[in-house]
Amino acid sequence: MSINNNKIKNISCYYLNLDLIKPYKLSYKTFYNFKPFLINIIDNEGREGWGEQHISPGSSFESRELGWNFIHNLAEKVLNKNIDTAKRIVLQNANKSPVASTCVYTAIEMLEENKILKQKKTIKSEILTSFNSDDEEEIKEELDQLEELGFKTFKIKVGKNLNDDIKRVQTIQKHLHDRGQIRIDANRGYTEKEGCYFVKSLDPFGIELFEQPCASKNWEANANVAKISKIPIMLDEPICSLKDIERASKIKGIKYCKLKLKRFYSLELLKEAIVFAHKKGIQIVLGDGLGGIINCWMEAMVANNLIFKAGEYNGLMKIKKEFNYIKNPLKFEKGQLIIEKNWHPIINTEKLFALTDYQFELG
Repeated sequence: MSINNNKIKNISCYYLNLDLIKPYKLSYKTFYNFKPFLINIIDNEGREGWGEQHISPGSSFESRELGWNFIHNLAEKVLNKNIDTAKRIVLQNANKSPVASTCVYTAIEMLEENKILKQKKTIKSEILTSFNSDDEEEIKEELDQLEELGFKTFKIKVGKNLNDDIKRVQTIQKHLHDRGQIRIDANRGYTEKEGCYFVKSLDPFGIELFEQPCASKNWEANANVAKISKIPIMLDEPICSLKDIERASKIKGIKYCKLKLKRFYSLELLKEAIVFAHKKGIQIVLGDGLGGIINCWMEAMVANNLIFKAGEYNGLMKIKKEFNYIKNPLKFEKGQLIIEKNWHPIINTEKLFALTDYQFELG
């Protein structure tokens, strides 16, 4: 009998509060903690799956309150339904709260033992690291520390103060030498004029790409920055469908698209999007820097043998160790996530409850 005929008998949802090692600064918000949703789904034969997603206030129309209420309503709809029906119900409602929907759908994919999450050997997946320093001496010191840890790609956040951003990037380039490369991310923080000035002011040395200069809905502004830029441009927030990828592929200077699991609802749909982008001549960077360990694991598994750029599924590296609720955390060595053969998360329920602000259970 197919697993897909099994019925969902229990759904639990946890709203977590996880403190970060350092503040995570974006152009639109500084995070001091992550507050992801964690979903546990169990079927009538006792199989279970976990899904984890983090709504980032200010990144899209979704708020955490909307997502929480949506998950509760969605859980009521899929409870006691078979796996295939439940997946169909999630996708039918997914546009109302994409991140929350992804949390539920990927838990079902794990429950049904999706082949993407199975590996016959240990996987080593390169990830990048965020970069925090502003002062020149601190920049030199942080580069040395990150090089010692094995990182080769460094994420530089800009988008707040144009002149300060340019000076900071130039200082990092000055001390980068041949130790790696940088990705610059404005998180939609610049106007078209500022974005154009920014790319014209920089030497492309050591810069892999420049991510999302202008507002996500302002395709024209981003395109105009891309047209004059010597640095490859990557779109992030506007890329939520195959149609968006195709549109990006037709814009001069757009060489990359950033994909995240939480925008494509499922492991399978995310893999489909990556394959589609490659056919259109677009390179893909994958990963959510705001994701926890389960999301990072899932994105790394999708990337395996499909993407060969440093992954951005590094949110788990930002969370304090004492706020980890996994008994068998993923390992990190020399700039790489180490995913051992047949790894699956084992939840420390006592720790999970201690880190939970709100929860509900159905079934």
